[in-house]
Amino acid sequence: MSVSSIRRLAVSAAVIAAASSGAVYLSPSVASSDRASGGGPVLDSLRARIGDPSAAVPSRSAQESALVEATSSNPLDVLVIGGGATGSGVALDAATRGLRVGLVEREDFSSGTSSRSTKLIHGGVRYLEKAVFNLDYGQLKLVFHALEERKQLIENAPHLCHALPCMTPCFDWFEVVYYWMGLKMYDLVAGPRLLHLSRYYSAQESAELFPTLARRGKDKSLRGTVVYYDGQMNDSRLNVGLACTAALAGAAVLNHAEVVSLITDGDNKRIVGARVRNNLTGKEFESYAKVVVNAAGPFCDSIRKMVDEDTKPMICPSSGVHIVLPDYYSPEGMGLIVPKTKDGRVVFMLPWLGRTVAGTTDSNTSITPLPEPHEDEIQFILDAISDYLNIKVRRTDVLSAWSGIRPLAMDPTAKSTESISRDHVVFEEHPGLVTITGGKWTTYRSMAEDAVDAAIKSGKLSPTNGCVTQKLQLLGSHGWEPSSFTALAQQYVRMKKTHGGKVVPGAMDTAAAKHLSHAYGSLAERVATIAQEEGLGKRLAHGHPFLEAEVAYCARHEYCESAVDFIARRCRIAFLDTDAAARALQRVVEILASEHKWDKSREKQELQKAKEFLQTFKSSKNAQFHDGKHN
Repeated sequence: MSVSSIRRLAVSAAVIAAASSGAVYLSPSVASSDRASGGGPVLDSLRARIGDPSAAVPSRSAQESALVEATSSNPLDVLVIGGGATGSGVALDAATRGLRVGLVEREDFSSGTSSRSTKLIHGGVRYLEKAVFNLDYGQLKLVFHALEERKQLIENAPHLCHALPCMTPCFDWFEVVYYWMGLKMYDLVAGPRLLHLSRYYSAQESAELFPTLARRGKDKSLRGTVVYYDGQMNDSRLNVGLACTAALAGAAVLNHAEVVSLITDGDNKRIVGARVRNNLTGKEFESYAKVVVNAAGPFCDSIRKMVDEDTKPMICPSSGVHIVLPDYYSPEGMGLIVPKTKDGRVVFMLPWLGRTVAGTTDSNTSITPLPEPHEDEIQFILDAISDYLNIKVRRTDVLSAWSGIRPLAMDPTAKSTESISRDHVVFEEHPGLVTITGGKWTTYRSMAEDAVDAAIKSGKLSPTNGCVTQKLQLLGSHGWEPSSFTALAQQYVRMKKTHGGKVVPGAMDTAAAKHLSHAYGSLAERVATIAQEEGLGKRLAHGHPFLEAEVAYCARHEYCESAVDFIARRCRIAFLDTDAAARALQRVVEILASEHKWDKSREKQELQKAKEFLQTFKSSKNAQFHDGKHN
């Protein structure tokens, strides 16, 4: 760390402060008049529909029928391919503009990258550093924009998102000054979107806040830490919430529905729909639309190749591996982020859903539906965090490990590969097919807005109003408060069936009540009612708050169609503790079989698929590794 680095930070902070005084940081991508036209009665009506405590999403069969009924003479306005954060966001945005919308997803909502994220809602501290040292205004705009979206996302789904303090350790005084100034600049750029002010803590104070933090590094003593705030989320539940909110807003959303080909208008070669296979029944149907939006994430090139086999790839896939460790690795309310390790990478440890998630890697990979973490990547993360902890870091402590594919986007119209970006790309390569890819979870809403704007332009569509998603709370958010869990604990009991078939009452303890409240928001009482009235109040796995009632609720109200849908996306047990997920599997399948009327053959098939899925999560028990440094 040099004096010149600190000088540059100081100058940049002054420039940003001067530029931002009295000015709006970032113009919205839709004119203010458009936003205003979407407010008022339209937004109030949507809020009432989504916030209605008795609201229920349409059945799966009704959603499929709506897609089948979209014929060439009566097409949808928009058909979205992909049910990740971006695709579900596009469906919600388009539906709330009064457009007729359908969405199909090959696997499940959030089954790909969107459930395998870092769980952070961040503005991008590193982007800010690049903006300062490369004098790159483009990077600075990315930070402004992401910070705006960060604040909005937390407000729109408060039960699933929250502010998280993150500690950056400093082992010399230059680092203290450098990180303090850099993170104060981050505060400054956030402006009115600031979560909480960053601050410096002494080495002693830091040790009290983060007991497992090492007081000595290699040849250096801890001089203190700088703590700043970013957001954290339950990513796949947020994604499922988006899809269900879109369904309530009128979109026909269908998971386990794969696009097998695109339909082209023979006269002008315009894409006018897709042939879709229901992967649960094998039945195929055609669904027509004025515009098709390709939001298939890492797989968007495969959709583009359906039009032109020789099309130039635009995805540069990058692998991000994360591991989950016991809760004692980090305190409940504090994360640890090291912006630059000895080999220049970022490493972090964050408390998440009662455990500790650590990562991450960023390496080239191939695109596959079920990416697996390599042992050397897991060992890299363990090595990296062990440098900053005063406890023994063991491979046997790894409860789960997973890999996600980041779809880094390259604009296919660009002349050089230097256009690879962490920002998103929206373009219409073939008439009627709008592709959106790249970007990050934090900015999914504005990405969706850009894609819908492009679709409206492409199809000459006639929305009834402008974009309203900026101020639209998601399903479960209306009326939710951080203290809402107390009503569950006070008013409900968990009725549990014993092995002998007898039903006995059990307390709705604080852990279960808090979990239900944060996972389902204001709809948690519905789950608690099932637990109480249907004898499904038992925990699915020892040491975890997940209840049997959740399986039934998700099957009825969240399009949960398989055991993997539940253990990976509706409840996060596969990500938190692979072995506990395996123990819960039999009961999960039994309840789903009862809800969906499965026969014994389907039950057996579901068990097998789920076991194979869990094998891709390299916990200490299902991994093949040699005892080395982290015994």
